[in-house]
Amino acid sequence: MKTVSTLSILYARNGRQGKNLLILLRFLAVFVALVAIFSVLFHVLMAWEGQEHSWITGIYWTLVVMSTLGFGDITFATDIGRFFSVVVLVSGTMFLLILLPFTFIQFFYAPWLEAQAAARAPRELPPETSGHVVLASYGPVEASLVRRLTQFRYEYVVLVPDVNEALELYDRGTRVMVGDIDDPDTYRKVRVSQAALVATTRQDTVNSNIAFTVREISERVPIIATAASPASVDVLELAGCHRVLQLDQMLGQLLARRVIGRDAKSHVIGQFDELLIAEATAANTPLVDRTLREINLREHVNVAVLGVWQRGHFAIAGPDTRITPSTVLVLAGSRSQLDTYDALFCIYNYSTAPVLILGGGRVGAATGRSLEREEIDYRIVERRPGLVTDPKKHILGDAAELEVLRQAGIAESSIVVITTHDDDVNVYLTIYCRRLRPDIQILSRATLERNISTLHRAGADFVLSYASLGANAIFNLLKRSDVLLLAEGLDVVKVPVPPGLVGKSILAADIRHQTGCSVVALRHAGRTEINPDVRAPLAPDSELILIADADSLARFLDRYRPSTVAS
Repeated sequence: MKTVSTLSILYARNGRQGKNLLILLRFLAVFVALVAIFSVLFHVLMAWEGQEHSWITGIYWTLVVMSTLGFGDITFATDIGRFFSVVVLVSGTMFLLILLPFTFIQFFYAPWLEAQAAARAPRELPPETSGHVVLASYGPVEASLVRRLTQFRYEYVVLVPDVNEALELYDRGTRVMVGDIDDPDTYRKVRVSQAALVATTRQDTVNSNIAFTVREISERVPIIATAASPASVDVLELAGCHRVLQLDQMLGQLLARRVIGRDAKSHVIGQFDELLIAEATAANTPLVDRTLREINLREHVNVAVLGVWQRGHFAIAGPDTRITPSTVLVLAGSRSQLDTYDALFCIYNYSTAPVLILGGGRVGAATGRSLEREEIDYRIVERRPGLVTDPKKHILGDAAELEVLRQAGIAESSIVVITTHDDDVNVYLTIYCRRLRPDIQILSRATLERNISTLHRAGADFVLSYASLGANAIFNLLKRSDVLLLAEGLDVVKVPVPPGLVGKSILAADIRHQTGCSVVALRHAGRTEINPDVRAPLAPDSELILIADADSLARFLDRYRPSTVAS
């Protein structure tokens, strides 16, 4: 009954219904007039033929003939009467079977369906709604963010101006609300003053309008926006943004941090307090063709090997994990522990050849600037003349041409970074570079998450997606969790010790076997214990730092259900 009443209210609120009702009344008036005229003519013609019938019979005959039922119990005997029957029959067919149904569907049934659809995409949230994330746009970043919010059980809503788009998202399981993104009333109805966060990734000018509109409603709620242009950052902050993310710059910096194939040293890719997460290539070092048990890095340098990368595929490390020339080790330790590791292996696999960057757009340029700050030589291949600013660093030409790649140094370089915004082009260039140099390390950018596995199959060693980077950055700004994106689909996550693990040891709980997550460190009383004692019982006020892929983390959360993620 509640659904029916809601639909009725929405249907009644439709401004077209008064006009539609008037049209229907006109059709009914025409129909009544036709029945009356045909009934009168029926009596006249029947009297002319010498037959007498009541007025009820006349109406009965008219309706039977107009509806094409044709019982045949009352008939005319003359040609004039039969011709009149045909006229009534054709008129009824046109009116009852064509015009009236069309009118009903067009003016009543279709609006009712629209009202029913609108009920699935609400225009206002309940007054008690609070602590939710408001997304003022929906794209690859928001799609990735929604999956993460759902996984950690955070409430959210996506604002969509168009009802049809809202219904499409609703049918795909996304929580939506219909409303104009530049209307202050929309943000009142979405309870923005009670929200935990507002995020938008639209164009810079639109983002500034959204931020300014939200800030008129609430001075407290944090607003996160993306900016394509550095010049837009100040404007967005003036409009009321709490934080402005330049995802192209961030992605370029992350790609530059993954340039590790030039030497065998550890390269830090993330940090949790004193805990450093680093990667180190094993090529041309004494580690190759040995197992982790034989190497025993924990005993020699007290560095934990969390896992290994093998051409884009990550695996949790075990004692029998064997190191190959293409293996990249994922290490965890303090700064001093990693320095000890570097002292042992820095002499191996050293290369001075420039890093090759394919694509000179915003991401490629940001990657180059980050490498330059680290005093790493590089070359950028770009076919658009307007983006070539430094002839010594920029190679003008198409990266798909062999001569251009040779000029850039594909034969000598140990690393190629593919940064174009077109995933199809990135797949193409990955395949091409892998065929030219089977031993080269390939880093690639992906715009859409669905193309990540394709890039790995094409030969990319590491793939970082624009969508995951943006989603992770916004998610961390909730101030409720710490999630470090190591690579696409692989995170380091800090979670409170679930009640089901309190008093148990890491060894007894067998977390790795049960969930696939590996405990990197343990945080207790403000201190981070790297490589914790696996036999010590877990305290209720401690936090676990885990390394996990999406599936492993989902199994951990489903199995132990921590009430919230650590802040």
